[in-house]
Amino acid sequence: MIMKYNPEIHHRRSIRLKGYDYTQPGAYFVTFCTYQRMHLFGDVVNGEMVLNDAGKIARDEWFKTAELRPYVKLYEDEFVIMPNHGHGIIWIEGEVGTRRRRVLETGERARQRRAPTEPVERFGKPVEGSIPTIVRAYKSAVTYAVNAAHPTGQRGAVLWQRNYYEHIIRNDRELDNIRWYILNNPVNWQLDRDNAINIRKLSPPEKMEDYVKDVEEMTLKLKADN
Repeated sequence: MIMKYNPEIHHRRSIRLKGYDYTQPGAYFVTFCTYQRMHLFGDVVNGEMVLNDAGKIARDEWFKTAELRPYVKLYEDEFVIMPNHGHGIIWIEGEVGTRRRRVLETGERARQRRAPTEPVERFGKPVEGSIPTIVRAYKSAVTYAVNAAHPTGQRGAVLWQRNYYEHIIRNDRELDNIRWYILNNPVNWQLDRDNAINIRKLSPPEKMEDYVKDVEEMTLKLKADN
């Protein structure tokens, strides 16, 4: 059963990287989990993810993001919906990122690229083209569509863990490993930290670094096995 929203329980401070300009052109690895990591989107069967109706909605809404935002690029081999979470790579390019870059780049380019402060969400206020705003809109769209599709037309049900995880992809090696990890996530469901009965007996990730560590470990294992 999906629980109603309780502000006393679900409030949590932002885990975004303080001061980073999340509208900058580039690739971002994001992970979002269901509330209490409940299995809402289907099951893994013989190493393949079989989506239920809610899972199909979560998948479809992901790619609608790029249809609605021309500065966002999304690719089939860089996204997966799992029973209780999703992994994806968001590319920001084009008008929004370029315009923001021009505004920020004055005489101190290196410093401003590392820590510009203007385009960061504050108190939930949307910032056009930012990763927090894009992910927030995606999760809201999925929640609305899943609730609307419910036989009783339920409202206010909580689908998601309040925040999400993100990692700025900094080079081609990282990009290749993260793509590999995403594509092979269903095959490795028994090893996945987000699987409560994973055979590694590991707890769910607490921070994005845990996912990044798994990317490194799992891609080494997968490549060694092939």
